[in-house]
Amino acid sequence: MTWTNLDNISQVEQCIEDSVVSPQLLFKHSTRCSISTMVLRRAEDQIDQQFVNPLFLDLIQFRNISNYIAEVTGVFHESPQAILLKNKKVVYHGSHGSIDWQIINKLCKE
Repeated sequence: MTWTNLDNISQVEQCIEDSVVSPQLLFKHSTRCSISTMVLRRAEDQIDQQFVNPLFLDLIQFRNISNYIAEVTGVFHESPQAILLKNKKVVYHGSHGSIDWQIINKLCKE
């Protein structure tokens, strides 16, 4: 899986705009958390990348971007966390073991 690394707020703004054309998956990852690493591996095994643009946020390094994502999406920050955007709206979000990659794949194909 090829992730686009988020390292500035303008990328988040572009991601929201791009969600009109194709689904955008924001994945917030804590590099200090073994659960986050496990969830990341599941994402890489289960996400069908041909239908979604996956974006990766190292929230330890870029906590300000994580806070901005929470502010503009209205989704309370958690880690690990997946947020799926379509047409500039959050259509799915989940964290930890509650992230359902099959639902994300289904929503991306609709």
